[in-house]
Amino acid sequence: MKIDDIVLYAGCSKEQINWGNNDTPYMLIIGEKYTISNVVVHKQHTKVQIKGVDETLWFNSVCFTE
Repeated sequence: MKIDDIVLYAGCSKEQINWGNNDTPYMLIIGEKYTISNVVVHKQHTKVQIKGVDETLWFNSVCFTE
């Protein structure tokens, strides 16, 4: 995933949220499309931020499909 990619929110398990200390995506709707505003790649996971959503929040990239 990269900045400006349009992704589909597929939902997130508690384990996926907790892995890497991600934020809970309670405001996102399963099946809706979102645009990536920032990406940080770590050794074992990747975090993304979403345009139009509080940009202090980081979500696990596995919760989205391209």
